[in-house]
Amino acid sequence: MLLTCMIIDDEPLAISLLENYVAKTPFLKLEGSYDSPILALGEINSRPVDLIFLDIQMPELNGLELAKCISANTRIIFTTAFKQYAYESYQINALEYLLKPVDYQQFLRATNKALQWFEAQHRLKGNTAQMEPGSIFVKCDYKIVRIELDKIAYVSGLKDYVKIYLEGESRPIISLMTMKTAEELLPSNRFIRVHRSYIVAIDKIKAIERENRIVIGKEYIPVSEFIKTGLWS
Repeated sequence: MLLTCMIIDDEPLAISLLENYVAKTPFLKLEGSYDSPILALGEINSRPVDLIFLDIQMPELNGLELAKCISANTRIIFTTAFKQYAYESYQINALEYLLKPVDYQQFLRATNKALQWFEAQHRLKGNTAQMEPGSIFVKCDYKIVRIELDKIAYVSGLKDYVKIYLEGESRPIISLMTMKTAEELLPSNRFIRVHRSYIVAIDKIKAIERENRIVIGKEYIPVSEFIKTGLWS
């Protein structure tokens, strides 16, 4: 699925950074970048996009005011240097709120969230035949890799890296991200964090043993005491 997007920010360096991020994200297509919110609003009304990366503090019209003029069919990811706007941005139903300077891992997590939202909307409208299988995109080495959710068996974490283990693959995909980021990236109805260092696919669990572990394929995954109580209740 390809999402069309727009960047609105009065800072040229911020626009340039986001343009670079969009260019290397396979499921995004940039339709335009604007340093004037007034000009951008006219373009949005005549040529709607799926997703807008929107700064908040801008002259003429700030991002929060602009967001109220945009159709609910267009989702917004706020990009700002000011934490105090976080609460108000979520009242406007923003998809995500990113603090500058935005790094690519944050950007990719937010845009994956947007992709999952639009895929869910297509499912609700009965367009599943036109959709690719549910997937996420992660950075691996120097490229972006698409991973189908159905193939993920479990994820393990080590410091600032995660290893994503896929069914039928001998080697995991290694990505620079925290377990918290991985947990937010994976849909909670299909994956559960059973330990500080492990996230598992619920439908891949073969057995839950009383030795504080679960079985996935030939692997034994430790389970924390808190999660274990919930699994066995």
